[in-house]
Amino acid sequence: MFEKFVKVIHNPVLFRLFLLTKLPAAYFSGVRVKYIDTGKSTVTVPYNRFTTNPFRSTYFACLSMAAEMSTGVLAMGHTYKLDPPVSMLVTKVGGEFFKKATGITSFTCSDGEKLRTTIQEAIATGESTSLVASSVGKNKDGQIIAEFQITWSFKVRSSGVKSPKIT
Repeated sequence: MFEKFVKVIHNPVLFRLFLLTKLPAAYFSGVRVKYIDTGKSTVTVPYNRFTTNPFRSTYFACLSMAAEMSTGVLAMGHTYKLDPPVSMLVTKVGGEFFKKATGITSFTCSDGEKLRTTIQEAIATGESTSLVASSVGKNKDGQIIAEFQITWSFKVRSSGVKSPKIT
């Protein structure tokens, strides 16, 4: 199913429609998924008028949004059309900033297999499971701008609860 999810993500019309309806801040900020496979994803956030702070760098919330999406898109891919459906929720966010972001920042998460294993554990046990996924943001020169730790919780969904649709 992950491959079907990737096709949806790579469809510019469907993915932008999803962002516009479910994550409008990401849409207007220009956050985009640049790469995704089962183990890794890269999400970019530009330096533009929607992401700039008064100090002429990318606003920390926009950096956080891209970091969270780099982990979340992997989790969504691994939960896409699962039976039973699995809910996912961010329960904690931590970040460290090292350099001023003044251009495109690319956030990469390489925890796809850990996320898949944690989701499978939630299905097998019927209990809520969680994982801290890491995302590292770098500028075009490869310098680290920021590092984030996003804690995700996964639980088999009770009947009647709907999830956001990406079709």
